[in-house]
Amino acid sequence: MNEKKFIILSGGIIGLLAALLVRFGNPPNMGICMACFLRDISGGLGLHRANVVQNLRPEIVGFVLGGFLLARAKGEIKPRTGSNPMLRFLLGMFMAIGALVFLGCPWRMILRLSGGDLTAIGGLIGYAAGIYVGVIFLKKGFSLGRAYYNLNPASGYLVPLIFLGIIILRIASPEFIFLSSAGPGSQFAPVSLALGAGLVVGGLAQRSRICTAGAFRDMFLIRDNHLLNGVLAIFLLALGANLIFGQFNLGFADQPVAHNEFIWNFLGMAIVGITAVMLGGCPLRQTILASEGDLDAGLTVLGLIVGAAFAHNFGLAATPDGVGFNGRVATIAILVVVMTIGAVNAFQNNRALS
Repeated sequence: MNEKKFIILSGGIIGLLAALLVRFGNPPNMGICMACFLRDISGGLGLHRANVVQNLRPEIVGFVLGGFLLARAKGEIKPRTGSNPMLRFLLGMFMAIGALVFLGCPWRMILRLSGGDLTAIGGLIGYAAGIYVGVIFLKKGFSLGRAYYNLNPASGYLVPLIFLGIIILRIASPEFIFLSSAGPGSQFAPVSLALGAGLVVGGLAQRSRICTAGAFRDMFLIRDNHLLNGVLAIFLLALGANLIFGQFNLGFADQPVAHNEFIWNFLGMAIVGITAVMLGGCPLRQTILASEGDLDAGLTVLGLIVGAAFAHNFGLAATPDGVGFNGRVATIAILVVVMTIGAVNAFQNNRALS
């Protein structure tokens, strides 16, 4: 009962903070978005030159440092690696591209719905469908294995130090760092508020183990709604706050940083759902695992950053006008590759066991 209350409380606080970040300057329905924020960081570091989405987002730094500090206090920093790191990197890239076809990660999908954006329904259905396919692969024997190299304790500080460097760059703002002067990248809450909110969200996510992919996976796999309670709390508190703040706009038309092409919203988030199950967590969960010393999860986060840059450099990301030709081809190709990876991995694991 205490665990149930805590995850509902955690979800409620996260939903409220997400709405507050929009209230104080973040783009509409983008209080929290792992794909969008990592894309902005990618642009801020010059990995892509889409000048409307460049910003070293303090929220991501907060997620990492908040997760790290809580894990450190509880003695849960366990540096480890060795569980298919390069495949994790590749799947992280695919996850980012799928999310940017939809224009948001699973967290933004929930927040878009809480803001009245009905175009996100296609993404929700696609995400659930992708997770269901991932669960089928799990039942058939899919596994990336467990990390089998325990590293020097100092390795557990690597990811937090990298993101600490990012917030230093954001504050110092040297000439080689990019910051959008227009578009979503130019819209942000004050750095202190964004970093503080990120620290709280990171700490809550580390203690509660909240994960959007895990919520659906556990319901499909073992009929357990524990994580789903937290996700529903995010939606409900964000919805209430959006109504109070005047940030609710119900409908399909004129939604901020969104498009209304159902099939591509569905397929983009289906990619995110399948890869999240394969990787063992959604983008935020991967970030929190990385903050605890899981360097395989750290490679997944790096894959998300590189995938976001790849999406914008090669015209794969959607725009409010829809998904272009390159994005459509990439979406279909990635789905084929991911399904092949799942089938081959499951077959080989079953063969090894037999």
